[in-house]
Amino acid sequence: MEIVVWIGAALSVLGLCGIIYSIVAVTRAKRANLSDDELRARISKVLPINLLALLISVIGLMAVVIGVMLG
Repeated sequence: MEIVVWIGAALSVLGLCGIIYSIVAVTRAKRANLSDDELRARISKVLPINLLALLISVIGLMAVVIGVMLG
């Protein structure tokens, strides 16, 4: 079950990288002094990436917990 823990850890790190990317992208969009419509458009493009990153991170954390419980 050690492999499940390592795969889960890798997924969690991948999800964390996606979350950090989302934070950086939204921060850059806010600092660009865009109009309200342009800002909403950029944030709406980043939202699916953020949600996917959160899903990957949760799946990774669940894999780590399952691997630790079974191993």
